[in-house]
Amino acid sequence: MKNTIALVTGGFTGESYVSFKSAEVIEKNIDRDRFDVYTIVITRESWYHVDANAVKHPVDKNDFSIVLNDSVIRFDTVFIGLHGSPGEDGKLQGYFDMIGLPYTTCDALTSAITMNKGYTKAITEGIEDLHVARSLQLFSHNALSSESILAQLNLPLFIKPNNGGSSIGMSKVKTAEELPEALERAFHEDTQVLVEEFISGREFSIGVFNGKDGVQVLPATEIVTTREFFDFEAKYTPGATEEITPGRMTEEEKERVEAIVKAVYEKLNCRGVIRIDYFLEEGTRKFFFIEINTVPGQTETSFIPQQVRAAGRTIQDFYTELIEVSLEGPK
Repeated sequence: MKNTIALVTGGFTGESYVSFKSAEVIEKNIDRDRFDVYTIVITRESWYHVDANAVKHPVDKNDFSIVLNDSVIRFDTVFIGLHGSPGEDGKLQGYFDMIGLPYTTCDALTSAITMNKGYTKAITEGIEDLHVARSLQLFSHNALSSESILAQLNLPLFIKPNNGGSSIGMSKVKTAEELPEALERAFHEDTQVLVEEFISGREFSIGVFNGKDGVQVLPATEIVTTREFFDFEAKYTPGATEEITPGRMTEEEKERVEAIVKAVYEKLNCRGVIRIDYFLEEGTRKFFFIEINTVPGQTETSFIPQQVRAAGRTIQDFYTELIEVSLEGPK
């Protein structure tokens, strides 16, 4: 008997358009011989499923069911493909926990914590061989002056909204004169901002997931961009970035990185597939943690699909494993 899967997409933020692209890939690659799939769109205004005739069917939020042809469709698990809020910050996970419906991502607490870059760095600091850049976490109600920031941190600096993804509102600051504008841009996106010292090195992104054989690490992707850093334009402008999968690392680096990211996954109590971004510092080759993404993109060109293929697996088999592990529930 087939399991019935809800594929959730949409969202409350500008990342919703990436969510829709991810959902297209996920839907296309789910094994229809094993699963019946219904795409559910979640927006601030409504939650609904669109049928083959383009008719919208509202979701009953009491049990996350829909009615099609006078039949009630209830789901066995949820494949969350929604980037940003509410799919990545724990809100949706908390709702599913309350109604007892399993899902493919980290739980509500882990999702909420990892959405906050500053809190995530504080928790992961102390893991063996993991380093974090010196930083300050700023709040809109009590923001530090540029002078105070520069008295504590050395230029150049990265300025990031503390919550969110896709590098929206992020800047690299080389001079003191650039700092006020960069802070204003970041605070436009969030009430919390992270200011970090720049780490010179090669940037990588690596997928980690809990499969049937425990926590597994995918081949890393090395990111080589023509821009100052891997910002929004670098991520989504064709030709702006070269993505090398597997990334160029020595065997020692691969083994060390694998041990570190497994430790991060376990310390943060992650579930499903996540993506961890990191630098290997120039000269020292030290691992510097950047951030974690608990609902990584699944578009045709996203890192996780690239890494799954580089590992010699099909996307369909990978999604099947994620779904089956979610059906088993937390271990």
